[in-house]
Amino acid sequence: MSNFYPVILCGGSGTRLWPLSRKQHPKQFIKLTNDFTMVQNTIKRLPENVQSPIFICNEEHRFIVAEQAREVSVEAKSILLEPVGRNTAPAIALAAITALKENKDAVLLVLASDHNIKDEDMFRQAAQSAYGLAMQDKLVTFGIVPSNPHTGYGYIKRGEELGPKASQYKVSEFVEKPDEATAKTYVDSGEYYWNSGMFVFKASKFLSELKTFRPDIFEACERAMQDVADDLDFTRVNKAAFEACPDESVDYAVMEHTEHAVVVPLDAGWSDVGSWSALWEESERDGNNNAIRGDVLTESTTNSYIQASDRLVSSIGLDNIVIIDTPDALLVANKDDVQNVKGIVDKLKGLDRSEYIHHREVYRPWGKYDSVDSGGRFQVKRITVKPGAKLSVQMHHHRAEHWVVVSGTAKVRNGDKEFILTENESTYIPIGAVHSLENPGKLPLELIEVQSGSYLGEDDIVRLADKYGRSEQ
Repeated sequence: MSNFYPVILCGGSGTRLWPLSRKQHPKQFIKLTNDFTMVQNTIKRLPENVQSPIFICNEEHRFIVAEQAREVSVEAKSILLEPVGRNTAPAIALAAITALKENKDAVLLVLASDHNIKDEDMFRQAAQSAYGLAMQDKLVTFGIVPSNPHTGYGYIKRGEELGPKASQYKVSEFVEKPDEATAKTYVDSGEYYWNSGMFVFKASKFLSELKTFRPDIFEACERAMQDVADDLDFTRVNKAAFEACPDESVDYAVMEHTEHAVVVPLDAGWSDVGSWSALWEESERDGNNNAIRGDVLTESTTNSYIQASDRLVSSIGLDNIVIIDTPDALLVANKDDVQNVKGIVDKLKGLDRSEYIHHREVYRPWGKYDSVDSGGRFQVKRITVKPGAKLSVQMHHHRAEHWVVVSGTAKVRNGDKEFILTENESTYIPIGAVHSLENPGKLPLELIEVQSGSYLGEDDIVRLADKYGRSEQ
C-alpha cells in the first residue's frame, strides 16, 4: 500500500479533560491510557507499509507534534500548519493536495489524534478493507458498533450491503446526536453506528466531491496551497487565503451529499475519550472499581477516577468522584457531572486566568520550563534544554536573570562574552544585556533561573535571532 497516506488531525483543545488538558497542551499530547500520548498511540496503530503520516496542527503545537512523532521513531511526511482553525473539511483538503503532489493515486487514511482503540489489529484490518473500497472510488467512513445508546455521538444509518457477507454498506443517512429514547431505538435496530470521524478515500476523489458540493472550500484551500512557506519540517499555508475559507466539517461538506459514501463497521473498543467519565470507563480498575494514576491512597472509596501528578493524593469515604491534581490546579467533581468541566474553563477564560492556557510546566521547541515559585518582583524557573537545542538570542527591558547550572553543560552568551558553564556554576544577566543559552552536550541541560525586576511577563522578550523561526515566546 505504497499509496496509502495517513492523515492525523491534531487540532482541538480538549477542554473537557481540564485541568490535565489545556489550550497549549491539549489531550492529544498527553499520556492518558498508557505510557504513550494519544497522538503517539494513533501513530503506533497505523497499518504496516503505509507512508509516513501527514500531520495537521496549529502554529503553537508544531514542535510538540514533531517531537512526539520523533519519540516513537516516526518522521512526518509533512506537518501542515493551519493559521486558523477551519474544521475538518478544509484540513483534509490541505492534506489531499499535499499527498497528490507526491502520488496521483494517493489514498488518505484520515484519523483524529485523540481517539483510543483497544483492538488495534481489528482496526488495521478495517483500514485495509476500507483501502480496497477507496481504490474503487468509494468514500469510506468507519461506523463504530455501539455498545450503548450514547447521546454524545452522531450516528450513521447503514443502507444496502455491498456484497454477500461483506460487512460493508452504503450509507443511508447521517443523523445528529439523538436524545436518549431515540438513541435506544437506533441501537436496538442494529442498523446504526456511532460516527467515528475516521475516513478512507482517494485524495483525488475527495477533492472532486468537495469541488462539486463546496467549491468555495475547495477554491480557498487550493489558493492556500499555491503559496506555502517551508520552515524547518513545517509547511505554512497562505494565511489570507485560508482565513477566507468557510468553517465546515467533512460530514456536512461532502459525506452527507456524495453518492459514494460507504460505512465499514468497526467493533474494536473505540472511544473518543471525551470526558473524565469516559476515561474512567477505558481505564483498568481495582477491586473497588477505582481507576488510579500516580501516588494515590484511598480508604472507603469506590467507582472513582483519581489522578495525582507530583504529590500524594488521598481520599476517604467517596463514591463516583473524579479527582485530578496538577501542580497549579485541582479538579474535584461528581463523575456524572464531568461534562460541565467546560463551564469552569469558560470562567477561567473570562477571568483571564492562565490555568486554562498552559500548565506550570511549559513545553518549548528547545525543551521545557517549570515555574517553581513567584512573587511580586521575582520568579524562579527550572529549565531543561535538550541536547543540541538553543534558546533565542534575546534581551529584556524589565528583568535581570541569575542562572545556576544543576546538571549538564551550558554554552552562554552574556553581553559581548561567550563561555561554558558546568554543574554548580552560575552567571548573572543584567537588564538590557543581550544573551542566549545553548546545550552543546549529549545530555539534557538543567538549570535554575531566578528572574527579578519590575515586570516578569513572557512578553518582555526582544528576540534578536531564533533557530525555530519564532517572533515571540
